Amino acid sequence: MTKKFSQQRDLFESERSFRLLVEGVADYALYMLDPKGIVTSWNIGGERIKGYSPEEILGQHFSRFYTETDRANGKPARALGIAREKGRYEEEGWRVRKDGTFFWASVVIDPIYEDGTLIGFAKITRDITERRNSQLKLEAMQKQLAESQKFDALGQLTGGVAHDFNNLLMIISGSLHILKKNAADDPKLERATSAIETATKRGAALTNQLLTFARRQSVNPQAIDFAERVAAIREVLLAGVGSSVRLAFDIQSDTWPIKADVSEFETALLNLVINARDAMPEGGTVTVRARNVVLNETPLAGDFVAIDVADSGLGIPSDVLDKIFEPFFTTKPIGKGTGLGLSQVHGFAHQAGGTVKVASELGKGTTFTIVLPRGIDAPSREATGAAFRGSGTVLLVEDNPDVALVSIGLLEQLGYQVRRVADAEAALREIESNGVDFVFSDIVMPGKMDGLSLAHRLRQIRPGLPILLATGYSEVAAGVRGDFPILRKPYEIHELSEAIAKLPR
Repeated sequence: MTKKFSQQRDLFESERSFRLLVEGVADYALYMLDPKGIVTSWNIGGERIKGYSPEEILGQHFSRFYTETDRANGKPARALGIAREKGRYEEEGWRVRKDGTFFWASVVIDPIYEDGTLIGFAKITRDITERRNSQLKLEAMQKQLAESQKFDALGQLTGGVAHDFNNLLMIISGSLHILKKNAADDPKLERATSAIETATKRGAALTNQLLTFARRQSVNPQAIDFAERVAAIREVLLAGVGSSVRLAFDIQSDTWPIKADVSEFETALLNLVINARDAMPEGGTVTVRARNVVLNETPLAGDFVAIDVADSGLGIPSDVLDKIFEPFFTTKPIGKGTGLGLSQVHGFAHQAGGTVKVASELGKGTTFTIVLPRGIDAPSREATGAAFRGSGTVLLVEDNPDVALVSIGLLEQLGYQVRRVADAEAALREIESNGVDFVFSDIVMPGKMDGLSLAHRLRQIRPGLPILLATGYSEVAAGVRGDFPILRKPYEIHELSEAIAKLPR
């Protein structure tokens, strides 16, 4: 009798300890259900996570923890059915607290049997919202890193190709200028040179877009009044959308100036407008908007201007959305697009210190948003450069002999005597022994010094010597920040003339 009493007491103490353990667990909702899903026990964890006191929830059906959609779809009953048939039910999903807020839950339901008869279910619920959010952030960061690495790899490839191609275009366009002088009396030769000139300009435009995507374009960032710049190219934008598409503008009057390269900005805006037009084959409206935004994000923080180009077109499928900024990717028919328009926009926005975002819904249209840094300086005004013919001696620093030959020809046509060296070290020796009126140097060169380093060195030893730099692209050109004028390759004789005319004397 004493032994039996002792066993009963031990059993009671064991059950009491277990009940206290269950009731005292605060990080998990541990409770029992009867075979129909009615809550029959409740612990402090359930109250903390779901907000119900025992008096409020005991005797209620556990389906009240599910969303309306899940209840309508019969998910609570299905969960109990699976637990009964398979011996356990596990899932993660949204659940609802007493106050109506949602949390992401990890759920386990186990059937409880006594003598082979189902007497209820044991249910464990854990709030893992914070863990899920951390996981989502990690996945987003990993995706962003993968995208960045992909674009960097594509940028290195396209940048290298475009750099070499620009030198070839420089040779073609420069030699073409000489041919055109002899083509005036020969209609066939004139037509041929005209065709070559058109193809060269087209090649230069495509190369420029490649370089912009690669963020290796030499740029001249300056403060731009957005409303004035849009007004200046309004006719170009209207021609871009055509007659079947309406172009609307919604630009806030207090919009800050933006800091960007004027030419690249105009090209990006035109590319977005044309892209919006192509998304509306039956016609529609393209709306250009601008507004001020203050960002606290990483890496973007500070004052920015957000520029939207929105269409009411077909929208972009989700499986295509991740690829639209890649160079040469296009959904247009063969011959209808190069696949470089949006890649130029992407490269321009990031090289300018901003970003580009896209939001699209099938059948409801697409909105591209370029976010550009606020321009602090007063917006620049267009200057008209007159043709310039000079005299004197210029030191040409160019390592490519074919490009040098073309540049010498153009400079001589402008009235200059030319001395050419192949690298920066030779240039310093030449200037030390012979005086020149100005220096015209490529930026990318072999040797210990590139063209930019040469320019800074000359600024120290010959402070008043005019210096003009040229490049098809250069990562170091981003560090010039207006210290030296830069002429983009390939350039024509009138562009060279205007650049020389603007040099400080």
